[in-house]
Amino acid sequence: MTRTDEGVFGDPSARGHGGNDNWRVREAYRELADNAPDSVDRLDREFRHLYINAAGASLVGRTPAEVIGKTNRELGVPDPTASIWEERLRRVFETGEPLEVEDSFPTIHGIRFFGTRCVPERSADGSVQTVLTVSRDITDRKRAEEALRESEELFRTLFESSSAATAIIERDTTISMVNREYCRLLGCPAQDAVGLSWTTQIFQDDLPRMQEDNRKRLADPQSVPDHYEFRFRRTDGTIRNALIHLAVIPTSQKILCTFVDITERKRAEAEKARLETQLRQAQKMESVGRLAGGVAHDFNNMLGVILGHADLALEDLGETHPLYHDLVEIRTAASRSADLTRQLLAFARKQTITPTALDLNGTVARMLTMLRRLIGEDVELVWRPGRNAWLIKMDASQIDQMLANLCVNARDAITGVGRVTIETENTTLDDAYCADHPGFVPGEYLRLAVSDDGCGMDKDTQAHLFEPFFTTKAVGKGTGLGLATVYGIVKQNHGFINVYSELGVGTTFTIYLPRHLDAGGSARTMGVADRVIRGHETILVVEDDPAVLKMTVRMLAGQGYTVLAARSAVEAIRLAGEYGTAIHLVVTDVVMPGMNGRELAAKLLSLYPHLKRLFTSGYTADVIAHHGVLEEGMHFLQKPFSISELATKVREALDGS
Repeated sequence: MTRTDEGVFGDPSARGHGGNDNWRVREAYRELADNAPDSVDRLDREFRHLYINAAGASLVGRTPAEVIGKTNRELGVPDPTASIWEERLRRVFETGEPLEVEDSFPTIHGIRFFGTRCVPERSADGSVQTVLTVSRDITDRKRAEEALRESEELFRTLFESSSAATAIIERDTTISMVNREYCRLLGCPAQDAVGLSWTTQIFQDDLPRMQEDNRKRLADPQSVPDHYEFRFRRTDGTIRNALIHLAVIPTSQKILCTFVDITERKRAEAEKARLETQLRQAQKMESVGRLAGGVAHDFNNMLGVILGHADLALEDLGETHPLYHDLVEIRTAASRSADLTRQLLAFARKQTITPTALDLNGTVARMLTMLRRLIGEDVELVWRPGRNAWLIKMDASQIDQMLANLCVNARDAITGVGRVTIETENTTLDDAYCADHPGFVPGEYLRLAVSDDGCGMDKDTQAHLFEPFFTTKAVGKGTGLGLATVYGIVKQNHGFINVYSELGVGTTFTIYLPRHLDAGGSARTMGVADRVIRGHETILVVEDDPAVLKMTVRMLAGQGYTVLAARSAVEAIRLAGEYGTAIHLVVTDVVMPGMNGRELAAKLLSLYPHLKRLFTSGYTADVIAHHGVLEEGMHFLQKPFSISELATKVREALDGS
C-alpha cells in the first residue's frame, strides 16, 4: 500500500500558495469524522480501507491504524457478510450512484443493525475511484420498531379475535376501525362501517344520551359511567339490545368501544319475570281458592242451621206475631249469604256439579228473557249464536252463573244506554296460538264471548280482575266475587278465559270450552295443516300491539305471503306510499291511537283502489259495528285468532267471498 490516511482529507503540503484555508477546512472535517459516533469509512476499488474512524474500527475490535490498508476479508470478516458488502461497493463503483441500505452484520459487540449510505467519489477525469460510507448503529431503533410491530400484531390479534363487537371512534364520531364480531352483529362488511359516524347505528331514542355522555367522557373520562345498556339498529332494520363499554385512549383522545348483544338475555329475563308473575298469580289464586272453599263449606253448614231454625220458627208463628217479620229478614239475609258461599265454591272449583252433554246455543237462548230483565231496559242484549255449534260437557247451572255474572258486570260498565252482545263460535286453538298464550292447550273449543260497549278497563284493573273480593265498584255495590266465580267455573271445566279491554271503548270476555264428542266420536287436536290455506299476495299488517303484530306477520309469512308491518296508521301510509308494487290486502286493527282502521283503509284506497280489507279487534264484530267503524259486508276477524282462522279470513278477503 502506498497511501496513508493523511491523503483522505488532503495533503499537509498544500498549506502554502493560497491553500492554507482549504487545508484548515479539511482538518476540521477530519476532526469531525475522527470523533463521529457513526462509522466513517473510505474504500478503493480493491475494497481496501483508505480511511476509517475510531467508531468504525471498533466494530471489528481494531484501531484505525490496524484497519487502514486492509480489506474486510484480511480483517477476518466472514462470508456472507464480506461478499455482500463487496457486491454493494462494486455496484456503486460501476453505476456511480449512491446506495442506502439497512442491514445487520456481526461485530465484536454481537449482531448489530446499521443504516449505511455509500457515496461515490469521482476523480478529475470523472471516474469513481473511491467510495465513502457512513454507517449508523440503528439496533435500538430496529428493536423498538420490532417491538412496536409485535405490539401492533398483538393488538390486531386481540382486536379481531375478541368475542365482543369492537370499534375505534375518532373525536368527530367517525368509525376508524372495526373487528369481525362488530361486522357480524351489525350485519355489514368492514368497508361499509369504517368512515361512517357511529351515531347512524344507534337507536334514535338512545342517541341524545350517548352523545352527551361521550362529550363528557372526552372532557373527563371519570365523569360518566364507562358501561351501560343501549339499543342499536342492524342494517336489516332490526333493533337489538347491547351492553357497551367505552374507554378513552389518552394519547389520541379516541374512544375504544366494545359491546355485546344482550337481546336474548333481556328476552329471557323478561320471560322469566313474566313466568314468575304468572306462577305467583296462580299460586295466589290457588291459595285463596282453597281458603274460600274451606270457609264456604263451614259457613254453609252454619247457614243451614240458621235457615232451618228460621223456617221452623216461621211455621209456628203467625204473621201477626211481633217476631214474624224479623225472622223473615233473618231468613232473607241467610239466603243471600248462601248465594255468596255458592260463588266462593264456584271460584274454588269445589261446587257440586253434574256435567252433561250440552247444547250451549239452546241453553243461552232459554236464558235470554231472564238476562234481559237482569241488565235493564236501557241496555240492548244481542244474541248471535254460531252455526252448527259443537256440544260441550258442563252443568247447565254453571252456564247460568257465568252468563248472569258477565252480563251484570257488563251492565255496570255501561252508563246510560248501551249494548251487550253474546256470541258463540266453533274454533280451533293450534300450537302457534298456544305458544303465545301460556296456559292454553291446543284443541277444538266452543268459544263463548260476552262483549259490552261500556267504559272499559285499564291494565292494572285487568291484572286483578279474577281475584276474589276485588272490585272497582263503590262500597256496598258489589262483592267482588262475580268474575272470580266465572274464572273458577271455566277452570273447573278445563277451559280458558281471555279478556280484551280498552278504556272508553268496551270489554270482551272470551271463554273457550272444550268440545265434547259423543261415545261414537274421538277428540283430537287439529294440526295447522288441516285448515291453513296458503297464498302469495302482498299484505300490509297494521297493529299497535308489538307482540300481536309480530305474531300476525309470522303467521302470514309462514303461509307464503309477502308481509309489510306497521305499528301505526301513519307508518302504514308511509310504507304504502314507498312500496313499489301492488299491495293486495290490508289487515288492520280497528281501534288504534290517532286513526282508526276504517279511516286508515279509506286513505289507503286512494293509493290502491283495488285494495282488499280485513279488520281485526278484541271486541266482537257486532260491538265494533255498533261504534260505526265497520260497514255492511266488511271482512272481520275477532282476536285472539289461530293460524287457520287467520288464513281462512285472509283468503276470503282476497278472493272476495
